[in-house]
Amino acid sequence: MSGAQIVIQALKDQGVEVVFGYPGGAVLPIYDALFQQNNIRHVLVRHEQGAVHAAEGYARSTGKPGVVLVTSGPGATNAVTGLTDALLDSIPIICLSGQVPTQLIGNDAFQECDTTGITRPCTKHNYLVKRVEKLAPTLHEAFYIATHGRPGPVVIDIPKDVQFAETEYNGQVSAEHKTYKPKVKTDIEDIEEAVDLLLNAKKPIIYAGGGVINAGPAASQLLTEFTEMTNIPITLTLMGLGAFPANKPQFLGMLGMHGTYEANWTMHDCDVMLCIGARFDDRITGRVDAFSPNSTKIHIDIDRSSINKKRSG
Repeated sequence: MSGAQIVIQALKDQGVEVVFGYPGGAVLPIYDALFQQNNIRHVLVRHEQGAVHAAEGYARSTGKPGVVLVTSGPGATNAVTGLTDALLDSIPIICLSGQVPTQLIGNDAFQECDTTGITRPCTKHNYLVKRVEKLAPTLHEAFYIATHGRPGPVVIDIPKDVQFAETEYNGQVSAEHKTYKPKVKTDIEDIEEAVDLLLNAKKPIIYAGGGVINAGPAASQLLTEFTEMTNIPITLTLMGLGAFPANKPQFLGMLGMHGTYEANWTMHDCDVMLCIGARFDDRITGRVDAFSPNSTKIHIDIDRSSINKKRSG
């Protein structure tokens, strides 16, 4: 199979049904392979930024990673805005970008750019595949990284000669990363300490964000059950709206600079704050040193680097 055919077959094996993209010279072999099959539907956009945003919407509504196909140079650079948005909003995106042939990389070739260098700050991970034998494992590994732990965008830069080169495809879709092993469960001691804090709190509040939405309907249901069982007031970020029914008496409304008076003052005066899937961004906190100054914060987040990133509990 050619590298281009491997790309399409790997996407099929990952259950991909839709690809959002815009053609260009550096990805024409992949487009040729795409149009020779009927399992994957291609959505033609008018701009690569729109392709990533469309893939974000697809990922949000289906729970599956969104897949984007763009060409080299301006195609890849146009995708940067969408990739940054996907990274900040924790949305799984696989962005396949074309690249000039490997022998021309670094020679200022037509529509060449350092895609991996440019996208490094705005992706969860990225790859430059220089050998066709590495293409299939890289594709499957990219899906694993994009969807495990905190979801996010992954870029795979594929030179044109790699798309033409041929090798065997073994169909292996389970490709865990050698070093990326996200920890999704915490120690029981931490849970017990959090429970004790909530049991002894006089003015607790639940502060939930987009992480609950990204975790799926079951997470929202559990949040609702927990809130109703404890009768603790709850507020949601803009990204978290919908995680808890707005008609329930515990709901204080959205918080932050565009939020409700009740939510913001309750956050300010609480003694224990249970933060679930939110990141204490500046639109919520305002001045960090004056944000809920007398409360103990319990932060639950799948991304451990977000814990105590902006303020300590």
